[in-house]
Amino acid sequence: MDFTSVAPIVPVLDLDAALDRYRRLGFHARAYDGPDRYGYVDRGSVSMHLTEWAEHDPLSTASSVYIYVSDADALYGEWKALDNLGGRLHGPRDTPYGLREFAYVDPDGTLHRIGSPLGG
Repeated sequence: MDFTSVAPIVPVLDLDAALDRYRRLGFHARAYDGPDRYGYVDRGSVSMHLTEWAEHDPLSTASSVYIYVSDADALYGEWKALDNLGGRLHGPRDTPYGLREFAYVDPDGTLHRIGSPLGG
């Protein structure tokens, strides 16, 4: 049996706002067509699920994802150009473990670390 993919489930306070934010970040975003407040976001081969959770506390969450991309600097530039994105965007840096990476903490408190291989 082969593993084929993984999709982290990320808690959000407002599903509609989160889906809109991920659309602005370049993801295809859609809500679950059912009674639960749940959504899906995809970009390239990266998929994440979003779940609306009223008790979610953005100030104390440990929610985080690491996304590998081909060019972290290019994606950082794309996201930095967005107006009123919300959250905190931290610039790219080279790491001792061979990646060029940046970070985005969204308004729901989820840490997105984005990296690409150095020299690649």
